[in-house]
Amino acid sequence: MDIRWQLSPFYELGPAELYQLLRLRSEVFVVEQQCVFLDMDNYDQQCWHLLGWQGHLLAASVRLVPAGLIYDEVSIGRVVTSPLARRNGIGKLLMHEAIRCAGELFGHNDIRIGAQQYLTRFYESFGFSATGDTYMEDGIPHVKMLRQGR
Repeated sequence: MDIRWQLSPFYELGPAELYQLLRLRSEVFVVEQQCVFLDMDNYDQQCWHLLGWQGHLLAASVRLVPAGLIYDEVSIGRVVTSPLARRNGIGKLLMHEAIRCAGELFGHNDIRIGAQQYLTRFYESFGFSATGDTYMEDGIPHVKMLRQGR
């Protein structure tokens, strides 16, 4: 699979890139998952964004969050893959690249995520472990997970 990875702080995203990023997140989190929530939460501006491009298609993206902004630990959030690019391992590639980039940006420290509960086993395959009970966020069951720094 030919993916071109782009790692950018928010202020370096161009208008077209930002539009594609917000459109993809809306397509998946709001429309596909039928979850009405305010995706633009005023954290994006303080984060790094990893974008995975297949040609002109934004196929995948995550938000890399510095420690102390959302959690005490570094965080990977807004993990999303395009419906047009799924079923070929892009989610796994995205998480491998996100963990690698988080280590480069913030050091190889602990990483905390708020995972949708049905994806627990997926995240466990990357070394994350559940650290609490299931909770509801925007009508979807979630669980906090932690990956120990290496």
